[in-house]
Amino acid sequence: MGLTLDSYISILCVIMILFPSVCYSQDDYVPSRATYYGSPECYGTPTGACGYKEYGSTINGGEVTGGSYKLFKNGTGCGACYQVRCKYSPHCSEEGTKVVVTDHGEGDNTDFILSARAYNKLARPGQEKILFSYGVVDVEYKRISCQYPGYNLMFKVHEHSNYPQYLALIAIYQAGVSEITAVELWQEDCQEWRGMRRAYGAVWDMPNPPEGAINLRFQVSGSKWIQLKALIPSEWKVGATYNTAIQLD
Repeated sequence: MGLTLDSYISILCVIMILFPSVCYSQDDYVPSRATYYGSPECYGTPTGACGYKEYGSTINGGEVTGGSYKLFKNGTGCGACYQVRCKYSPHCSEEGTKVVVTDHGEGDNTDFILSARAYNKLARPGQEKILFSYGVVDVEYKRISCQYPGYNLMFKVHEHSNYPQYLALIAIYQAGVSEITAVELWQEDCQEWRGMRRAYGAVWDMPNPPEGAINLRFQVSGSKWIQLKALIPSEWKVGATYNTAIQLD
């Protein structure tokens, strides 16, 4: 018995409704591989290429990762969050783990070198030792929004700074999916913005920074500028953190 015209139209409508969701489920995650590294307490490392120091070892409960070159992005990818889950094994959990990029590193064709705590979350309960024995696992991942409830975006005076001759800053508790692509300080005597240099990772620096309270602005994902008046006090201190009172989307 043949299909009527109305039946064809009904089937076509169903296909059109379902097709976007099928495409989304296939394209949402990116296939890759992941391994892990050892560290005391199974946390991240305080010597990571992003320059986060101790913040980088404990942020997100120590569930952090060293990202490959394409995720590290010469430091722009520092602080980005990803959902990572392993595949093709009955020992893998369905949800996987949420990690923050705090370092740069690659293993055997891997995009992620996870802290032991993060790698542990890839496994089903009771299956962790088996997954660790693999050393490297196939995974899929996607970029997700970072969430730090109770924290605003802050700029920390990096440990390499030397008051008042040399100022280095690093952004911490950077939520959302935005990336900081440029940082500038206002030079009052010249009436102009001076660009800070990306020293390495997520660290921005400037020799002979402006005197007095410092106005700062930063560029988000290559377009939007956010300006912060007198964010850094005139007598800034190494290791101090200064609250922007904002949070990125």
